[in-house]
Amino acid sequence: MSHFSLDTENSRYKSFELPGSKPHYNPDRPGQVEHIFLDLNLDIPTQSLSGKCNITLLPIRNGVDRLILDAVNLNIESVQLDEELQKFDYDGEKLSIKLNSPTQIDKQIKIAIAYWVEKPQRGIYFIQPDKYYPNKPTQVWTQGEDEDSRFWFPCFDYPGQLSTSEIRVRIPKPLIAISNGELIATEEDGNSKIYHWLQQQVHPTYLMTLAVSDFAEIRDEWNGKPVTYYVEKGREADAKRSMGKTPRMMEFLSEKYGYPYTYPKYAQVCVDDFIFGGMENTSTTLLTDRCLLDERAALDNRNTESLVVHELAHQWFGDLVVIKHWSHAWIKEGMASYSEVMWTEHEYSADEAAYYRLLEARSYLAEDSSRYRRPMVTHVYREAIELYDRHIYEKGSCVYHMIRAELGEELFWKAMQTFVRDNAHKTVETVDLLRAIEKASGRNLLFLFDQYVYRGGHPDFKVAYSWDGDAKLAKVTVTQTQAKSDRNGSSSDLFDLRIPIGFGYTNNAEAGYGASSDLKIFNVRVHEREQSFYFPLEEKPQFISFDVGNHFLKTVSLEYPIPELKAQLEFDPHPTSRIYAAEALAKKGGLEALKALATALQNEPFWGVRVEVAKQLAEIKLDQAFDALVVGLKDKSSYVRRAIVMALAKTKTHTSYKVVKEVIQEGDASYYVEAEAARAIGAIAAASLEEKPKEEKVVKLLKTVLEEKAGWNEVVRSGAIAGLAELKTSEAALNLVMEYTRLGIPQPLRLGAIRALGKISVGQTPVNLERILEHLAELAKETFFLTQIAVVTALGQMETPKAIAILQSLSDQTADGRVRRYAEEEIARVQKNIGTESAVKQLREELDQLKQQNQELRSRLENLEAKSK
Repeated sequence: MSHFSLDTENSRYKSFELPGSKPHYNPDRPGQVEHIFLDLNLDIPTQSLSGKCNITLLPIRNGVDRLILDAVNLNIESVQLDEELQKFDYDGEKLSIKLNSPTQIDKQIKIAIAYWVEKPQRGIYFIQPDKYYPNKPTQVWTQGEDEDSRFWFPCFDYPGQLSTSEIRVRIPKPLIAISNGELIATEEDGNSKIYHWLQQQVHPTYLMTLAVSDFAEIRDEWNGKPVTYYVEKGREADAKRSMGKTPRMMEFLSEKYGYPYTYPKYAQVCVDDFIFGGMENTSTTLLTDRCLLDERAALDNRNTESLVVHELAHQWFGDLVVIKHWSHAWIKEGMASYSEVMWTEHEYSADEAAYYRLLEARSYLAEDSSRYRRPMVTHVYREAIELYDRHIYEKGSCVYHMIRAELGEELFWKAMQTFVRDNAHKTVETVDLLRAIEKASGRNLLFLFDQYVYRGGHPDFKVAYSWDGDAKLAKVTVTQTQAKSDRNGSSSDLFDLRIPIGFGYTNNAEAGYGASSDLKIFNVRVHEREQSFYFPLEEKPQFISFDVGNHFLKTVSLEYPIPELKAQLEFDPHPTSRIYAAEALAKKGGLEALKALATALQNEPFWGVRVEVAKQLAEIKLDQAFDALVVGLKDKSSYVRRAIVMALAKTKTHTSYKVVKEVIQEGDASYYVEAEAARAIGAIAAASLEEKPKEEKVVKLLKTVLEEKAGWNEVVRSGAIAGLAELKTSEAALNLVMEYTRLGIPQPLRLGAIRALGKISVGQTPVNLERILEHLAELAKETFFLTQIAVVTALGQMETPKAIAILQSLSDQTADGRVRRYAEEEIARVQKNIGTESAVKQLREELDQLKQQNQELRSRLENLEAKSK
C-alpha cells in the first residue's frame, strides 16, 4: 500500500500509544481456509451488493463447535454447512456459526453464507456522477487493507490465513470487472454481463479485490504474461506515460529478488476518489487516478514511477511472502519503499538514489521528532491502520539499506533471495528475515535490529574536527546528542555502530567542482556519549567525511572550520555529505559561507545538491542572499527552480516580490514551479514589513491564476489557494478561499481550499473566525475520507478552543481509524496553539521586525568587511 502522509508538529516524543491502545494478537485458528468463492450481484444505483460467500475450511483440531467470522454491518440471510442450514448469532461485527456437528481433523467443511449489504461504510466503494460532479465516472472498487474486507464479505479477516479465491460478479453492460488472478469465464445475460475470476495462488483476504467501470484497457506484456493498464476512457496516452515502464520493472525486480513474477497477469487499475496512493491487491494493483501524468507533469513528477514500482514490489514482499501479523508490516512496506530507491539507482543514477534515500530519512525524522517515536515492530495499538506511518515505510526503507551496507552487495541480494524463496506462499514475522540473512550470509544482524527495529529512535551525531600540525594528527570528536547520560555514564539511548570516517584529499584543487578526490578511510566504533578519535595522517586533509557513503540512518551536525566545510561542499564524492556541508555552512552564516553556497548553486553538477543549497542560502539572513538565489531561476532543472522560488519566499523583500511576480506572469515549463510561485507571492506580500505591496494587487493576481490556470490535478490553482492563505488578515483572500471549498469544485482544489482555511484563520476578525468554524463544522459532516482529513488539517492549525469541539465530534463519528487518530493528535496541537496565542503573537511580530533590521545592518557590515579586505 502507498500511504498519504499526515504532517503534524508536536512536542518531543509523544507516545505512539493513545488511550485505548491494547496488545493485538491473531485469533486462534479453527482450521485452514482453503478457498473463498464470492458469487455476487452488484446494484450500482442503490450502492448495494448481494450474493453468497462460500468458504472451504479444513479443520486442524477436533471438537470445534463454533466458528467466528468477521462481518461488519452485513445483512446475513442464511448460513449453510455442507448444504445443511445452521444456527447463527450476529451482532453486526462478528458472525458466530453454531456447528450441528463439531469439527473433525482433516474433514473438510463447506460454509455458504447468503448475505447483502447496502451503502457499505468501507471495504467497497461506489463512485457515481451526481449534481455537483456530473462528469464523475461510474465505478465500484474495493480496499481491504488493513481490516476492511469484512465490510463487504464475511471472512476470517487477518493476514495469517492464506487461501485461493474466486470472484464471480454480475454487473450491467458495458462495464467490465477486474479481479485477482485470471478471467476463467464471461457470460452475457440480457443487459448484464457476468465476469468470473480465479486466483489459484494462496493470499490473505485483505488482498482480494474487485474493480468495475467502463474502463479503457491498454495491453502490454512481460515474458508472455499480460500486463494491462485500466483507466478512464480518453486517458490512454496518460496511462502509457505513467505506467509504461511496468514490464521493465517486472524484469528488474524478478532478477533482484531471484524469483520471477509469479502471477498469471499484472493489472493496474486507476480509480477515482481512491483513499490511498495505491494498493497491491494480488496481481491487480489499484492506483489513484491522480497518478496519471500529462506531458507537462511528467517533466518533474517521479512520484508516479515510484508508486508503480512500490506496488509492484509488493507482489513479492506482501503478496507472495505475507506478513503473519500487522505488527510486522515494515517487512513489506520497508522493502516496497526501498525498491523505489533501487529503481531510482537502476534507472537514473547512484546520486539520485542517495538523494532519494535522504528524503525518505527526513520524512521519517520529521514524524519521529514531531509526531511520536515508536519501535518499528509493536502489537500495541488501537487499530492496525495506525501502524501505516513513516516508521514502517521510510524508516523501513532506511533499515533495508543499512542491511545492504552491512552485508555488501552480493550477500544482501543472496539474503533477500533466500528470504523470498524460503517463504514464498507463506506468512512471515521479523525473525524470519533475520533467519534468512543468517542462512544466506552467516551474519547475525540482531545488533542492528535491536537498535533500529525493536526500539524507537536513531542516533543524533555532532561531529567536531581539529588538526594538530606538529603531531600530524587529525582529531575527530563524535557526540551522540540524543543520549541522556545517567549517573553511571551509561544510557539506554546510545547506539553502538561501526562508522567509517574519511579524510579527503583533492587531486587538483584548482580543477574546481566535480574534481576527483581520494578518501583515506578509518572504521571506528562509536558507542559512547562522547568520544574523541585521533588519526595519524601524512598531511592535513582538505575535508572530513563522517559515515562515508552515508549508510546509517542518523542526523548529523558538523562543527568543522569554514575552509573544511567549503572543501567538503566542493569535493566530497557523496551528494549527502555535500548537503551536510551546505547545512553546516548556512549555520555559520556570514558572507564567506554565503559566497561558497552561491558558487555551489552555479557549479554543483547534481540537481539534488543544488536544491538543498538553494534552501540553505535562504537560511542566511543577509540581503546578498537574494542576488545569489535569483541566478538559480535560470537553472535547467525545474526541481532547482522550484527550490529557488521557495527560498525567495523566505527572503521577503520588494525585489523578491517582483521576481516571483514575473514567474507567475511569464509562467514556467513546470506546473510545480508555477504553483510554488503563487504560494510564494502570498508569503512575501504578507510579511513585507516596510513596503507592503498592495494586498488587493496580490489577491487580484492570485484570482487571475484561479480563473485561468485550471489543469492537471489542479496543482497550479492549489498553489494560488496556498498563496491566499498566507494573507492571514485579508478578508478578500478569505472570501476567495471559501468560494473554492464549494461542492462542484474539482476535488484536489477543493481539498486544498479546505486545508487553507486553517492557515488563514489565525489573522481573521472574530466574525470571520466564526464563519470559518461554522463552515468547517458543516464540511466535517461529509463522509469522504480525504475531505475529513482536510477538515482535520485545517482545524489543527487554528488557535481557538472552538476548533477542539469540532475535532472531537469528528473523532467520535468517523468510521476511519486514521481520521480518528489524526483528529486526536490535532486536538493536542490546538491546545498548544491556544496556550501561547496572544503573548507569542506579539513577541513574534516584534522579533520579525528586529530580525529585519538586524539583517540590514549585518548585510552592510559584511559588505564593509569584504571591501576592507
